[in-house]
Amino acid sequence: FAAMVVSSRVVPEFPALPIPAAPPANPREPTPEVRHGLLEIPSIGLSQPFFEGVSLTAIDRGPSHWPGTAMPGELGNVVIAGHRTTRTRPFWDLDLVQPGAELIFTMITGARYVYALDRIEIVDGEAIHIVDQTYDHTATLFGCHPKGSARQRIVGHFTLKSSSPPRLDG
Repeated sequence: FAAMVVSSRVVPEFPALPIPAAPPANPREPTPEVRHGLLEIPSIGLSQPFFEGVSLTAIDRGPSHWPGTAMPGELGNVVIAGHRTTRTRPFWDLDLVQPGAELIFTMITGARYVYALDRIEIVDGEAIHIVDQTYDHTATLFGCHPKGSARQRIVGHFTLKSSSPPRLDG
């Protein structure tokens, strides 16, 4: 990170972090379908397209990116919501993912970002701190917990381990 001089002190300059959008007031609000790419967790056989939005309308399509959080590969925390027991059930087996397991985002541009699981935790159903941004390259996946209940959330915390650039179509 760069530094700047303030008075006679050197103060590091940090890049601005993404700012997560507030959850939708109406959980069923119409949300346009915006597909970002493919989300995979090979260790549990998960491979599904992922979309934009955290309304139930968006999440019903498949795993969905929380607006305003980092995008895969960007500085900050990529936050993805998904169902465990309904619709496409992308996070049905999130509780079975072991530390070190890969989370792979392949963007529609062809860029590929591989994250590794640090830990799984269970939080209150209203816990909003899971969307907090960080000066690291992280990803957070979450869904309802236990299966069939919205009382709590199961949360997977991942750290970026590799990336490849978008393809250049000539």
